[in-house]
Amino acid sequence: MIVLSGADLVLPDRVLGGGTLVLDGDRIVDVRPGADGAGDASSQHLHFPFAEHYIVPGFIDVHVHGVEGLDTLDLPPEGGSHGGASSIAGMAERLPRYGVTAFCPTTIACDPVALRRMLSNVRAARTQRPPAGARVLPAHLESNFINPDYKGAQPLDCLRGVRPGSDPCLTPATPGAWTGAEILAEIAAARPDVGIITIAPELDGAIDLIRELVAHEHHVSLGHSGATYEQAMEGVRAGARQATHLFNRMTPIGHRAPGLAGAVLESGDVIAELICDGVHVHPGMMRVALAAKRAEGIMAITDATAGAGLPRGSRSTIGGRPITVRDGAYLDDGTLAGSVLTMDRAFARLTSEVGISLSEAATVCATTPARALGLQGFGVIAPGAVADLVVLDRDLRVIQTWVAGTLAYEAPSKTTV
Repeated sequence: MIVLSGADLVLPDRVLGGGTLVLDGDRIVDVRPGADGAGDASSQHLHFPFAEHYIVPGFIDVHVHGVEGLDTLDLPPEGGSHGGASSIAGMAERLPRYGVTAFCPTTIACDPVALRRMLSNVRAARTQRPPAGARVLPAHLESNFINPDYKGAQPLDCLRGVRPGSDPCLTPATPGAWTGAEILAEIAAARPDVGIITIAPELDGAIDLIRELVAHEHHVSLGHSGATYEQAMEGVRAGARQATHLFNRMTPIGHRAPGLAGAVLESGDVIAELICDGVHVHPGMMRVALAAKRAEGIMAITDATAGAGLPRGSRSTIGGRPITVRDGAYLDDGTLAGSVLTMDRAFARLTSEVGISLSEAATVCATTPARALGLQGFGVIAPGAVADLVVLDRDLRVIQTWVAGTLAYEAPSKTTV
């Protein structure tokens, strides 16, 4: 057994000051008040004293494209294994230093060959998780089926229509053209490895596609969309239960035209992603979203690119396109192309700038995404729950990350007290 003792434990409804966690294998077996200073030598193998620290449930990022120079769509290095397995496995190895214990590798729109390669790499990383790595969850496809007028940094030449002949970027004479049907065939061939699919509900045929994807147990997220309120609600009725980066790449809320964002804020069935970097969404609008949906209806995401974790001014890529690291990740034409946020900083920003409690921030960063994805026993500190945990110092910096009851990351200069 492993005892983590003396930290303030961030529970779903309160913070238990100076408590003790007992881990047995990959589970939490006891949560109790008081620090176990000496430990019980007959029942434990390791004892970690953590006075003046917090322990929170492991962060779950459902929308992350890359980190520290790695992108989910990277080709392998010369002489490497098939596909970009090294990039997704590399992300799994790097993310625990930011408190991430599970993540959905996320793509931008790409061609069928790149999608097939990426999903093959997701499968390999899911079945052979690096020993000290975060859990690799089924992928999030920020997909080909979005509105070209709200594409943001998505490549226009990879956007496709849902119905045959409705591709927005192709003519019948386009050489070597591939269709939306080919993308759907790749999804069908790799269903267990496809978790979330972002779709604009106003596209011709999108409502039928939402119903079909939901019937195959995919999570449909509405986004990159100019949908009206009515079109968005039709998508919800068809089974969509998530919204991709609320407020970003969708029409602004108007008092006569609430649009997709208004529908998301109203609907109790929809859980909304929120990029908590202070660049994509103003803290005041984060508070509006949390007031409307509460912590149980919001999940913090990073929308991080390969620029996350790199110094300001660094150059990297997203889906093969160059980006520059500033307060976010920017294409060369100045388009904001995702963030450089990490989940530990999202957690800290939620408490410091947005002003929610530690328990609410843990809900937004761990509990809500676990519930949205149907991950039983994840995202919470409780007896019987999975032992995916993060130890934070008083500045909310990651000191240790535990995945399945195993120490996956330990900060090099500041570990225990």
